[in-house]
Amino acid sequence: MRRSSERVLTTFVGSLIRPPELRQLQTIDGADPRQYADTLRAAVGEAVRHQVDIGLDVVSDGEFGKSNWAGYILNRVSGFELRPVPPDAQVYNRFGREGEQFADFYSENVVGEWTPRRVVCAGPITYRPAEIQRDIANFKAALTTVDTDVEAFMPVVAPASFLRDAVNEFYATEEEYLYAIADALRQEYQAILDAGFLLQVDDAVLATMWLVMESEGLEAYRRWAELRIEALNNALRGLPQERVRYHLCWGSWPGPHVTDIPLEHVVDLLLRVNAGAYAIEAGNPRHMHEWRVWQSISLPPGTVLIPGVISHCTPVVEHPQLVSERIVRYANLVGKHNVIAGSDCGFAQSQGLARVPSSIMWAKLAVLVEGARLATKELF
Repeated sequence: MRRSSERVLTTFVGSLIRPPELRQLQTIDGADPRQYADTLRAAVGEAVRHQVDIGLDVVSDGEFGKSNWAGYILNRVSGFELRPVPPDAQVYNRFGREGEQFADFYSENVVGEWTPRRVVCAGPITYRPAEIQRDIANFKAALTTVDTDVEAFMPVVAPASFLRDAVNEFYATEEEYLYAIADALRQEYQAILDAGFLLQVDDAVLATMWLVMESEGLEAYRRWAELRIEALNNALRGLPQERVRYHLCWGSWPGPHVTDIPLEHVVDLLLRVNAGAYAIEAGNPRHMHEWRVWQSISLPPGTVLIPGVISHCTPVVEHPQLVSERIVRYANLVGKHNVIAGSDCGFAQSQGLARVPSSIMWAKLAVLVEGARLATKELF
Protein backbone atom coordinates (compact mmCIF):
# COMPACT_ATOMS: atom_id res chain seq x y z
CA MET A 1 0.00 0.00 0.00
CA ARG A 2 1.38 3.37 -1.01
CA ARG A 3 1.87 5.99 1.67
CA SER A 4 1.96 9.77 1.56
CA SER A 5 5.75 9.85 1.58
CA GLU A 6 6.29 12.85 -0.70
CA ARG A 7 2.79 14.33 -0.97
CA VAL A 8 -0.72 13.74 0.31
CA LEU A 9 -2.28 10.85 -1.59
CA THR A 10 -5.97 10.69 -2.45
CA THR A 11 -8.58 7.96 -2.70
CA PHE A 12 -12.27 7.46 -1.92
CA VAL A 13 -14.49 4.73 -0.50
CA GLY A 14 -15.26 3.04 -3.79
CA SER A 15 -18.77 3.17 -5.21
CA LEU A 16 -19.58 5.54 -8.08
CA ILE A 17 -22.87 6.48 -9.70
CA ARG A 18 -23.60 4.08 -12.54
CA PRO A 19 -23.96 5.63 -16.00
CA PRO A 20 -27.53 5.64 -17.36
CA GLU A 21 -26.95 2.95 -19.97
CA LEU A 22 -25.62 0.54 -17.33
CA ARG A 23 -28.38 1.33 -14.83
CA GLN A 24 -30.98 0.69 -17.48
CA LEU A 25 -29.65 -2.77 -18.25
CA GLN A 26 -29.29 -3.60 -14.54
CA THR A 27 -32.98 -2.92 -13.98
CA ILE A 28 -34.27 -4.93 -16.94
CA ASP A 29 -35.23 -8.54 -16.30
CA GLY A 30 -33.89 -10.70 -19.08
CA ALA A 31 -31.40 -8.13 -20.43
CA ASP A 32 -29.17 -9.54 -23.14
CA PRO A 33 -26.14 -11.03 -21.30
CA ARG A 34 -23.64 -10.07 -24.00
CA GLN A 35 -24.92 -6.49 -24.17
CA TYR A 36 -24.77 -6.23 -20.39
CA ALA A 37 -21.23 -7.63 -20.24
CA ASP A 38 -20.01 -5.23 -22.92
CA THR A 39 -21.72 -2.23 -21.31
CA LEU A 40 -20.37 -3.10 -17.87
CA ARG A 41 -16.84 -3.48 -19.16
CA ALA A 42 -17.01 -0.16 -21.04
CA ALA A 43 -18.48 1.64 -18.02
CA VAL A 44 -15.69 0.43 -15.72
CA GLY A 45 -13.12 1.55 -18.25
CA GLU A 46 -14.60 5.04 -18.48
CA ALA A 47 -14.89 5.35 -14.69
CA VAL A 48 -11.25 4.43 -14.18
CA ARG A 49 -10.10 6.88 -16.85
CA HIS A 50 -12.15 9.65 -15.24
CA GLN A 51 -10.65 8.94 -11.83
CA VAL A 52 -7.14 9.04 -13.26
CA ASP A 53 -7.83 12.23 -15.23
CA ILE A 54 -8.99 13.93 -12.04
CA GLY A 55 -5.78 12.87 -10.33
CA LEU A 56 -6.85 10.29 -7.77
CA ASP A 57 -3.99 8.11 -6.60
CA VAL A 58 -5.89 5.00 -5.48
CA VAL A 59 -8.85 4.09 -7.68
CA SER A 60 -11.64 1.53 -7.80
CA ASP A 61 -13.92 -0.09 -10.37
CA GLY A 62 -16.82 1.95 -8.98
CA GLU A 63 -18.46 -1.29 -7.78
CA PHE A 64 -20.30 -1.27 -11.10
CA GLY A 65 -20.69 -5.04 -11.16
CA LYS A 66 -22.61 -5.12 -7.87
CA SER A 67 -26.29 -4.68 -7.18
CA ASN A 68 -25.60 -3.23 -3.74
CA TRP A 69 -22.54 -2.62 -1.56
CA ALA A 70 -23.50 -5.52 0.73
CA GLY A 71 -26.54 -7.28 -0.72
CA TYR A 72 -24.55 -8.18 -3.85
CA ILE A 73 -23.05 -11.09 -1.92
CA LEU A 74 -26.34 -12.99 -2.14
CA ASN A 75 -25.54 -13.56 -5.82
CA ARG A 76 -22.15 -15.02 -4.91
CA VAL A 77 -22.97 -17.52 -2.19
CA SER A 78 -25.19 -20.56 -1.91
CA GLY A 79 -27.02 -21.80 1.14
CA PHE A 80 -29.63 -19.02 1.26
CA GLU A 81 -33.29 -18.91 0.30
CA LEU A 82 -35.60 -15.96 -0.33
CA ARG A 83 -38.98 -16.39 1.33
CA PRO A 84 -42.01 -14.14 1.76
CA VAL A 85 -42.08 -12.29 5.04
CA PRO A 86 -44.73 -13.82 7.33
CA PRO A 87 -47.68 -11.45 7.93
CA ASP A 88 -46.99 -11.28 11.66
CA ALA A 89 -43.21 -10.77 11.31
CA GLN A 90 -41.65 -7.73 12.93
CA VAL A 91 -40.25 -5.28 10.37
CA TYR A 92 -36.53 -4.79 10.78
CA ASN A 93 -36.09 -1.33 12.35
CA ARG A 94 -32.66 -0.27 11.23
CA PHE A 95 -33.12 3.37 12.26
CA GLY A 96 -33.94 2.69 15.91
CA ARG A 97 -35.40 5.52 17.95
CA GLU A 98 -34.16 8.04 15.37
CA GLY A 99 -36.81 6.73 13.03
CA GLU A 100 -39.43 7.55 15.64
CA GLN A 101 -38.00 10.92 16.64
CA PHE A 102 -37.87 12.06 13.03
CA ALA A 103 -40.86 10.16 11.70
CA ASP A 104 -41.83 13.06 9.46
CA PHE A 105 -38.45 12.91 7.73
CA TYR A 106 -38.32 9.14 7.36
CA SER A 107 -41.89 8.94 6.06
CA GLU A 108 -41.13 11.38 3.25
CA ASN A 109 -37.58 10.46 2.28
CA VAL A 110 -36.27 7.29 0.71
CA VAL A 111 -33.01 6.65 2.54
CA GLY A 112 -32.54 2.97 1.84
CA GLU A 113 -34.01 -0.11 0.28
CA TRP A 114 -36.36 -2.59 1.89
CA THR A 115 -38.10 -5.42 0.14
CA PRO A 116 -40.83 -7.68 1.59
CA ARG A 117 -38.75 -10.84 1.62
CA ARG A 118 -36.83 -12.83 4.17
CA VAL A 119 -33.32 -14.12 3.53
CA VAL A 120 -32.87 -17.49 5.23
CA CYS A 121 -29.70 -19.51 5.61
CA ALA A 122 -31.06 -22.99 4.99
CA GLY A 123 -27.90 -24.88 4.06
CA PRO A 124 -24.10 -24.77 4.10
CA ILE A 125 -22.64 -21.48 2.89
CA THR A 126 -20.39 -21.86 -0.14
CA TYR A 127 -18.83 -19.23 -2.35
CA ARG A 128 -19.26 -18.90 -6.11
CA PRO A 129 -16.35 -17.02 -7.76
CA ALA A 130 -17.72 -16.25 -11.24
CA GLU A 131 -18.81 -12.66 -10.58
CA ILE A 132 -15.66 -11.57 -8.74
CA GLN A 133 -13.54 -12.97 -11.56
CA ARG A 134 -15.64 -11.00 -14.06
CA ASP A 135 -15.19 -7.81 -12.01
CA ILE A 136 -11.45 -8.41 -11.66
CA ALA A 137 -11.09 -8.93 -15.40
CA ASN A 138 -13.02 -5.73 -16.17
CA PHE A 139 -10.94 -3.73 -13.70
CA LYS A 140 -7.67 -5.08 -15.04
CA ALA A 141 -8.72 -4.25 -18.59
CA ALA A 142 -9.63 -0.70 -17.54
CA LEU A 143 -6.27 -0.16 -15.85
CA THR A 144 -4.42 -1.08 -19.03
CA THR A 145 -6.01 1.93 -20.78
CA VAL A 146 -4.47 4.53 -18.45
CA ASP A 147 -0.87 5.62 -18.49
CA THR A 148 -0.59 6.88 -14.93
CA ASP A 149 0.74 4.48 -12.33
CA VAL A 150 -2.14 4.32 -9.88
CA GLU A 151 -2.91 1.90 -7.10
CA ALA A 152 -6.17 -0.03 -7.38
CA PHE A 153 -8.56 -1.40 -4.77
CA MET A 154 -11.80 -3.36 -4.70
CA PRO A 155 -14.35 -3.23 -1.85
CA VAL A 156 -15.92 -6.33 -0.29
CA VAL A 157 -18.51 -6.68 2.44
CA ALA A 158 -17.44 -7.53 6.01
CA PRO A 159 -18.92 -10.41 8.03
CA ALA A 160 -20.85 -7.99 10.26
CA SER A 161 -22.48 -6.41 7.21
CA PHE A 162 -23.13 -9.67 5.36
CA LEU A 163 -26.90 -9.99 4.79
CA ARG A 164 -27.50 -8.32 8.14
CA ASP A 165 -31.17 -9.25 8.47
CA ALA A 166 -30.79 -12.84 7.28
CA VAL A 167 -32.21 -15.60 9.49
CA ASN A 168 -29.97 -18.57 10.30
CA GLU A 169 -31.83 -21.87 10.26
CA PHE A 170 -28.88 -24.14 9.45
CA TYR A 171 -25.92 -23.53 11.75
CA ALA A 172 -26.12 -24.59 15.38
CA THR A 173 -24.74 -21.39 16.89
CA GLU A 174 -24.31 -17.74 15.99
CA GLU A 175 -20.54 -18.16 16.13
CA GLU A 176 -20.59 -21.14 13.77
CA TYR A 177 -22.76 -19.17 11.35
CA LEU A 178 -20.44 -16.13 11.46
CA TYR A 179 -17.33 -18.18 10.86
CA ALA A 180 -18.96 -19.91 7.90
CA ILE A 181 -19.67 -16.43 6.50
CA ALA A 182 -16.05 -15.46 7.13
CA ASP A 183 -14.76 -18.55 5.35
CA ALA A 184 -16.87 -17.74 2.29
CA LEU A 185 -15.80 -14.08 2.23
CA ARG A 186 -12.17 -15.07 2.62
CA GLN A 187 -12.29 -16.54 -0.88
CA GLU A 188 -13.36 -13.18 -2.33
CA TYR A 189 -10.74 -11.38 -0.25
CA GLN A 190 -8.06 -13.75 -1.50
CA ALA A 191 -9.14 -13.40 -5.14
CA ILE A 192 -8.81 -9.61 -5.01
CA LEU A 193 -5.38 -9.75 -3.43
CA ASP A 194 -4.24 -12.46 -5.87
CA ALA A 195 -5.29 -10.13 -8.70
CA GLY A 196 -2.81 -7.56 -7.44
CA PHE A 197 -5.34 -5.11 -6.00
CA LEU A 198 -5.73 -3.71 -2.54
CA LEU A 199 -8.63 -5.16 -0.57
CA GLN A 200 -11.14 -2.84 1.11
CA VAL A 201 -13.49 -4.39 3.66
CA ASP A 202 -16.72 -2.37 4.00
CA ASP A 203 -18.47 -2.45 7.36
CA ALA A 204 -21.35 -0.02 7.86
CA VAL A 205 -23.46 -2.40 9.95
CA LEU A 206 -20.83 -2.72 12.68
CA ALA A 207 -21.61 0.88 13.67
CA THR A 208 -25.27 1.10 12.67
CA MET A 209 -26.27 -1.98 14.65
CA TRP A 210 -26.07 0.32 17.64
CA LEU A 211 -29.31 1.93 16.44
CA VAL A 212 -31.01 -1.44 16.80
CA MET A 213 -29.27 -2.50 20.02
CA GLU A 214 -29.19 0.81 21.87
CA SER A 215 -31.83 -0.29 24.39
CA GLU A 216 -29.67 -3.32 25.29
CA GLY A 217 -26.77 -1.12 26.33
CA LEU A 218 -23.19 -0.55 25.27
CA GLU A 219 -21.81 -3.71 26.83
CA ALA A 220 -24.18 -5.96 24.88
CA TYR A 221 -23.51 -4.08 21.68
CA ARG A 222 -19.75 -4.38 22.11
CA ARG A 223 -20.03 -8.14 22.68
CA TRP A 224 -21.98 -8.36 19.42
CA ALA A 225 -19.35 -6.28 17.59
CA GLU A 226 -16.34 -8.07 19.08
CA LEU A 227 -17.54 -11.44 17.82
CA ARG A 228 -17.82 -10.00 14.31
CA ILE A 229 -14.38 -8.41 14.46
CA GLU A 230 -13.01 -11.80 15.47
CA ALA A 231 -14.77 -13.40 12.50
CA LEU A 232 -13.35 -10.75 10.16
CA ASN A 233 -9.83 -11.29 11.45
CA ASN A 234 -10.34 -15.00 10.92
CA ALA A 235 -11.24 -14.28 7.29
CA LEU A 236 -8.10 -12.13 7.00
CA ARG A 237 -5.77 -14.63 8.65
CA GLY A 238 -2.48 -14.95 6.80
CA LEU A 239 -3.40 -12.29 4.24
CA PRO A 240 -0.98 -9.36 3.83
CA GLN A 241 -2.16 -6.76 6.35
CA GLU A 242 -0.40 -3.96 4.52
CA ARG A 243 -2.69 -4.50 1.51
CA VAL A 244 -5.97 -4.37 3.44
CA ARG A 245 -8.14 -1.29 4.06
CA TYR A 246 -11.03 -1.35 6.52
CA HIS A 247 -13.89 1.09 6.02
CA LEU A 248 -16.21 1.93 8.90
CA CYS A 249 -19.14 4.29 8.45
CA TRP A 250 -22.43 5.13 10.11
CA GLY A 251 -24.71 3.98 7.34
CA SER A 252 -24.19 6.71 4.79
CA TRP A 253 -27.83 7.73 4.31
CA PRO A 254 -28.63 11.48 4.29
CA GLY A 255 -30.54 11.62 7.57
CA PRO A 256 -30.24 13.24 11.00
CA HIS A 257 -27.86 10.60 12.47
CA VAL A 258 -28.36 11.95 16.00
CA THR A 259 -28.24 8.43 17.48
CA ASP A 260 -24.99 7.35 15.78
CA ILE A 261 -22.64 5.69 18.22
CA PRO A 262 -19.69 8.02 18.90
CA LEU A 263 -16.35 7.04 17.38
CA GLU A 264 -14.77 7.04 20.83
CA HIS A 265 -16.91 4.02 21.76
CA VAL A 266 -15.80 1.92 18.78
CA VAL A 267 -12.35 3.20 17.83
CA ASP A 268 -10.63 0.41 19.77
CA LEU A 269 -12.73 -2.14 17.88
CA LEU A 270 -11.82 -0.46 14.60
CA LEU A 271 -8.12 -0.73 15.37
CA ARG A 272 -8.38 -4.42 16.25
CA VAL A 273 -9.03 -5.24 12.59
CA ASN A 274 -5.91 -6.65 10.95
CA ALA A 275 -5.71 -3.94 8.31
CA GLY A 276 -3.04 -1.59 7.03
CA ALA A 277 -5.42 1.36 6.66
CA TYR A 278 -8.60 2.55 8.35
CA ALA A 279 -11.11 4.65 6.39
CA ILE A 280 -13.68 6.55 8.46
CA GLU A 281 -16.34 9.21 8.07
CA ALA A 282 -14.92 12.59 9.09
CA GLY A 283 -16.30 15.14 6.64
CA ASN A 284 -19.99 15.36 7.48
CA PRO A 285 -21.55 17.57 10.18
CA ARG A 286 -22.25 14.66 12.53
CA HIS A 287 -18.73 13.24 12.65
CA MET A 288 -16.27 15.90 11.54
CA HIS A 289 -15.62 16.91 15.18
CA GLU A 290 -14.30 13.44 15.97
CA TRP A 291 -10.78 14.31 14.84
CA ARG A 292 -10.31 14.98 18.55
CA VAL A 293 -10.42 11.23 19.19
CA TRP A 294 -6.97 10.99 17.62
CA GLN A 295 -5.53 13.35 20.19
CA SER A 296 -5.52 10.46 22.64
CA ILE A 297 -5.62 7.41 20.34
CA SER A 298 -2.56 6.29 18.37
CA LEU A 299 -2.62 4.40 15.10
CA PRO A 300 -1.00 0.95 15.27
CA PRO A 301 2.57 1.11 13.95
CA GLY A 302 2.80 0.98 10.18
CA THR A 303 -0.87 1.73 9.55
CA VAL A 304 -2.60 4.59 7.72
CA LEU A 305 -5.70 6.66 8.44
CA ILE A 306 -8.04 7.57 5.55
CA PRO A 307 -10.37 10.25 6.94
CA GLY A 308 -13.29 11.43 4.85
CA VAL A 309 -12.55 15.05 3.98
CA ILE A 310 -15.42 15.32 1.50
CA SER A 311 -18.97 14.15 2.08
CA HIS A 312 -20.91 12.04 -0.39
CA CYS A 313 -24.41 12.95 0.79
CA THR A 314 -24.68 16.70 0.29
CA PRO A 315 -24.69 18.59 -3.02
CA VAL A 316 -22.52 21.32 -1.51
CA VAL A 317 -19.07 21.00 -3.06
CA GLU A 318 -16.47 21.56 -0.38
CA HIS A 319 -13.99 24.39 -0.86
CA PRO A 320 -10.48 23.06 -1.55
CA GLN A 321 -9.10 25.16 1.28
CA LEU A 322 -11.49 23.47 3.70
CA VAL A 323 -10.41 20.08 2.37
CA SER A 324 -6.79 21.09 2.89
CA GLU A 325 -7.47 22.23 6.45
CA ARG A 326 -9.08 18.91 7.29
CA ILE A 327 -6.15 16.98 5.86
CA VAL A 328 -3.60 19.10 7.71
CA ARG A 329 -5.47 18.65 10.98
CA TYR A 330 -5.26 14.87 10.72
CA ALA A 331 -1.66 14.99 9.51
CA ASN A 332 -0.69 16.99 12.58
CA LEU A 333 -2.33 14.38 14.80
CA VAL A 334 -1.18 11.08 13.29
CA GLY A 335 1.70 12.15 11.05
CA LYS A 336 1.66 13.39 7.48
CA HIS A 337 3.00 10.09 6.14
CA ASN A 338 0.13 8.26 7.83
CA VAL A 339 -2.77 10.10 6.16
CA ILE A 340 -4.45 9.49 2.82
CA ALA A 341 -7.29 11.86 1.96
CA GLY A 342 -10.59 10.15 1.26
CA SER A 343 -14.38 10.47 1.15
CA ASP A 344 -16.89 9.71 3.88
CA CYS A 345 -18.52 6.91 1.92
CA GLY A 346 -19.35 5.83 -1.62
CA PHE A 347 -21.59 7.89 -3.88
CA ALA A 348 -23.93 5.05 -4.90
CA GLN A 349 -24.28 2.18 -2.45
CA SER A 350 -26.61 0.39 -4.85
CA GLN A 351 -26.96 0.34 -8.62
CA GLY A 352 -30.11 2.47 -8.67
CA LEU A 353 -28.92 5.04 -6.16
CA ALA A 354 -27.19 8.40 -6.61
CA ARG A 355 -26.46 10.36 -3.44
CA VAL A 356 -25.77 13.45 -5.57
CA PRO A 357 -25.91 14.09 -9.31
CA SER A 358 -23.00 12.61 -11.23
CA SER A 359 -21.55 16.02 -12.12
CA ILE A 360 -21.38 16.94 -8.43
CA MET A 361 -19.75 13.63 -7.57
CA TRP A 362 -16.91 14.27 -10.01
CA ALA A 363 -16.61 17.88 -8.81
CA LYS A 364 -16.22 16.66 -5.25
CA LEU A 365 -13.53 14.16 -6.22
CA ALA A 366 -11.70 16.90 -8.14
CA VAL A 367 -11.85 19.15 -5.08
CA LEU A 368 -10.48 16.29 -2.99
CA VAL A 369 -7.41 16.20 -5.23
CA GLU A 370 -7.07 19.98 -5.26
CA GLY A 371 -7.32 20.15 -1.47
CA ALA A 372 -4.65 17.47 -1.15
CA ARG A 373 -2.33 19.54 -3.33
CA LEU A 374 -2.86 22.56 -1.07
CA ALA A 375 -2.20 20.42 1.98
CA THR A 376 0.95 19.06 0.37
CA LYS A 377 2.32 22.59 0.00
CA GLU A 378 1.77 23.19 3.70
CA LEU A 379 2.95 19.82 4.98
CA PHE A 380 5.78 18.94 2.64
